[in-house]
Amino acid sequence: MEPAIIGWNHLPFGKLDALEPEEMIAMTAKAAIEHAGIDASAIDSVHVGTFNSGFVYQDFPSALVFNAIPELRYTSTVRCENACSTGSAAIYSALDAIRAGRSKYALVIGYEKMTGLPTKEVGEILTKCSYAKEEAGAKGGFAGVFGRIAQAYFDKYGDQSDALAAIAAKNHFNGVSNPYAHMRRDFGYDFCRNPSEKNPFVAGPLKRTDCSLISDGAAAMIIAAPDRTDDAPRAIEFRASVQVSDFLPLSRRDPIDFTGARRAWAQGLDNAKLTLGDLSLVETHDCFTIAELLEYEAMGLAERGQGARVILDGVSTKGGRLPINPSGGLKSKGHPIGATGVSMHVMAAMQLANEAGDMQIPNAKLAGVFNMGGAAVTNYLTILERRI
Repeated sequence: MEPAIIGWNHLPFGKLDALEPEEMIAMTAKAAIEHAGIDASAIDSVHVGTFNSGFVYQDFPSALVFNAIPELRYTSTVRCENACSTGSAAIYSALDAIRAGRSKYALVIGYEKMTGLPTKEVGEILTKCSYAKEEAGAKGGFAGVFGRIAQAYFDKYGDQSDALAAIAAKNHFNGVSNPYAHMRRDFGYDFCRNPSEKNPFVAGPLKRTDCSLISDGAAAMIIAAPDRTDDAPRAIEFRASVQVSDFLPLSRRDPIDFTGARRAWAQGLDNAKLTLGDLSLVETHDCFTIAELLEYEAMGLAERGQGARVILDGVSTKGGRLPINPSGGLKSKGHPIGATGVSMHVMAAMQLANEAGDMQIPNAKLAGVFNMGGAAVTNYLTILERRI
């Protein structure tokens, strides 16, 4: 038996002007502890994920939760950061503490406050997730980095605009059913496909509908050791957890082959003794639509250069053979950097606990979660299973 998620909480993502990061942390942590049905005093360690890098002045956040939950005082705390996979880094830190025997219950909090700065400054901060010596000057910031990736893919395999628009439309359609999503609006394929004043090109072939949203948000979960889950009202087990890192400079690797992601998926499925066909759903890191397309190929749904078939044939739709991002993904839900990895795991856990409401995939038993930092630099692959 492996550690399991026994409770969680998720703030609605968006422009949360009325909430400071400390309040976001407090709200999600308190609600996650309550959802798990344990006392705060039972928690042995706190693992906080936030990228920050200049979004807010307050740094050193690992013990902030004590202010709202004084019962946690003197508990071991740590802050984790790994670019856009920061939330997953915090989860894996908690898993390490549990597997090492140092914790029986671990609280994981992921949060980010991004909307307090002008968009240009946000873009400059996000560009720090690339290799500064070579990529920081990309026109359009981090979108420019993925715009170059998209253009390179188009140059090799042909125009993929139909597929990217279909991915965007799918995720916005799914996001309508997600009460936590920043953008709950079905734009439709035609709007996503055709450039317009409201949907201009942002970088290379990527339009505004191809890019995830700048959002504020927080999510939290309680992870318990195997011997602490028998009486839990829900237990979503970590069947596999793998982290694979690759070169940071895109110049050191093929930018249109997410090799680190491919290795993470292969190792995770092998460790879990599963095939991709065994999964009920996947939450994957669609920071840009081209990323989801490349992740189709990395997870093994299509051969290289054939990722478009996955979306155009309906495989990844909510009613398809393997629903991808039934939550709406980062594209619709938003992408508050430190919260994203935790959010993705919460979305998957909700599905497996049959608590996903209108997002629910019928009879979901196994879920894959893929969260990456940078352009497939830090690759986290988790397989979650509903414990019968």
